[in-house]
Amino acid sequence: MKQLFSLISLLLLTTVGMAQNPIADNQGTFNIFRDGKMPTSSGEVFESWNINDSLLHIPSYDTYCSWNTDRVHPYKNDLRFMTDTVLLVLAPDSCDFVSPYTGRKTSDFGYRRYRYHYGVDIKLYQGEEVKSAFEGVVRIAQYDGDYGKVVVVRHHNGLETLYAHLSKLNVKEGDKVEAGDVVGLGGSTGRSTGSHLHFEARYKGEPIDPNALIEWETGYLCHDTLAVNQEHFEYLVEVRKRKYHKIRSGDTLSGIARRYGTSIRNICQLNGIRSTTTLRIGKTLRYN
Repeated sequence: MKQLFSLISLLLLTTVGMAQNPIADNQGTFNIFRDGKMPTSSGEVFESWNINDSLLHIPSYDTYCSWNTDRVHPYKNDLRFMTDTVLLVLAPDSCDFVSPYTGRKTSDFGYRRYRYHYGVDIKLYQGEEVKSAFEGVVRIAQYDGDYGKVVVVRHHNGLETLYAHLSKLNVKEGDKVEAGDVVGLGGSTGRSTGSHLHFEARYKGEPIDPNALIEWETGYLCHDTLAVNQEHFEYLVEVRKRKYHKIRSGDTLSGIARRYGTSIRNICQLNGIRSTTTLRIGKTLRYN
């Protein structure tokens, strides 16, 4: 009888403990949609959710004032002429950063032929683990036509990091991740010609050179803090002078040239194509 009473008491204590701790589930992962009762993209709204809940569960909500799980790049900020400096604490402790993958860069941040490459590409093999650089919450975990299987994590320091061309997603939107948690496996999905990790770091949606954060061949963090200012976005002044046309059904090079007051030859030179090149719907062509 005493043993039975002890067993019942233990079960009651366990039940109470689980009720008080919404993080404890069979997957061991806190998800703000499930455990924090975050309003979902499908329109389901929980009456208990308010601005204080957003500030509590969503990293840097006071900076972004939004949480979009539908679009990889939903922001419309322009930091080319930023006037202040924002100090971001990247890693207060050595355990607060883990390199997403340590390896050889195959493509750097900057112009790549005729387009700007807003991240770095790191060589890895199919199925190798890709890790979250910092603690945060997963905002995007889905398939994108360009990025393939992609994960975007928003961090408490104000950055968002992006991990693209994955073969498998190991997280879902709303999952809380720690630095070093595996967010996916390496692959070559989306617009990719071989297995690699495409990594981006953005502040308020504007790309920052990842080399200012991480030494890729050693896997070390460059600095414990990052002073974000106008200098990080000066390159965008030139980039955004360039204008592009998104190809639609029925478009021809001659029609595009007439529309923008230029020539077929100029469009071909700017985009590295020939006058006989087949135009693919949805792609873009630079015209100035």
